[in-house]
Amino acid sequence: MTEPYDLITMGRIGVDIYPLQTGVPLAQVETFGKFLGGSATNVAVAAARLGRRTAVISRTGRDPFGDYLHQALRDFGVDDRWVTPVAGLPTPVTFCEIFPPDDFPLYFYRRPKAPDLAIHPEELDLAAVAAARIFWITGTGLCEEPSRAATLAALEARDRRGITVFDLDWRPMFWGGEGGASGAGGATGAAARAAARPYYEAALRHATVAVGNVDEAEVATGLRDPKACAEALLDQGVELAVIKQGPKGVLAVHRDGRSAEVPPTPVEVVNGLGAGDAFGGSLCHGLLAGWELEPMMRHANAAGAIVASRLACSSAMPTAAEVEEFLAAR
Repeated sequence: MTEPYDLITMGRIGVDIYPLQTGVPLAQVETFGKFLGGSATNVAVAAARLGRRTAVISRTGRDPFGDYLHQALRDFGVDDRWVTPVAGLPTPVTFCEIFPPDDFPLYFYRRPKAPDLAIHPEELDLAAVAAARIFWITGTGLCEEPSRAATLAALEARDRRGITVFDLDWRPMFWGGEGGASGAGGATGAAARAAARPYYEAALRHATVAVGNVDEAEVATGLRDPKACAEALLDQGVELAVIKQGPKGVLAVHRDGRSAEVPPTPVEVVNGLGAGDAFGGSLCHGLLAGWELEPMMRHANAAGAIVASRLACSSAMPTAAEVEEFLAAR
C-alpha cells in the first residue's frame, strides 16, 4: 500500500457553469465559465492547494464532462483513481446567479440520479479510507442509496481512526424539501429535516469533527443557538464542533473544554459560493498541522474570504503563501 493520504473526501463532483457577468439574472446571462465543482471535491482541491496529498471518492457520467473533471482534478494535484464513470447517468452540472454580496442562487441538474449518489459499498477501497489521516464525508452523501450505505460502510471501516470529519452540508432539495433555516420551506422543510436527522445521527457516531452552519447544525441537533448546537454535537460523540455563523464569524468547541470564537475577515464579495469549501480545506490543513483552535479558525476564515473575493470555486482556492499574505495584511 502507498503512503496514506493526508485527506480523502467522499461526495459530490460536477461541473459548475458560472456566469461571467455579475448582477445579471440567469435568463439574461450571455457568457459562462466552466469549472470543477462539488463540495467534497472542492475541499480536496483546497487542501491540495495548501500542500496536502488528497484524493476524492466520487462518480461521474461516461461523457465529455466526466473527462473534463478528471483532467481538472489532475491539474489541481488531486488523485482521481476513485472517481469512476457510471453508465447511463450524466455528469451533473450546477448553474448559479451572482448577486453580491450575499445572494447566489444555485440550480442543480442531477437527474435522473447523480452519479456521485451511485457509489456502492463494495466499490470502496476501505483500506485506503481507514489509513487516511483525515476522511471527510458530507450530508448529501446520506440522502440516497446506495451512496448512503457506502458512506456509512466507509465510516464503520474507519472506526474513528485518525480524524473523521462530517460536513453537515444541508441541501434540502436532495431530501425532498425546501428552505434551509428553521421555519423555512413550510412542511416540506420540516419533513426533509426529520427524514435526514436519523442518518446524520448515525454518521455522527463515527465522526471526530463536525462542521457546518447553524441551519446545517439544526438538522443534526434540532437546535439553533450556536453554542447549544456545538454542545449537542459533542454529546453525539464528536471531539470538535465547528459552527459557522456567517457575519458573526465561526465558533469552535472542543470536548476538552477549549473553545474559540473568531470574527469574519471582511472582503469585497464577488461570489460567496466555495468559501465554505476553502474553509474546509484549511480546517483539514490546520488539523493535520496540530494548530490551536484560534489560529486554525483564523486561517480557515481567511481562506474562505479569499475565495469569496473571487469568481470561481475550485480554481479560486488559495495557496498557503496567499493565505499567509492575506493574514499579514490584516
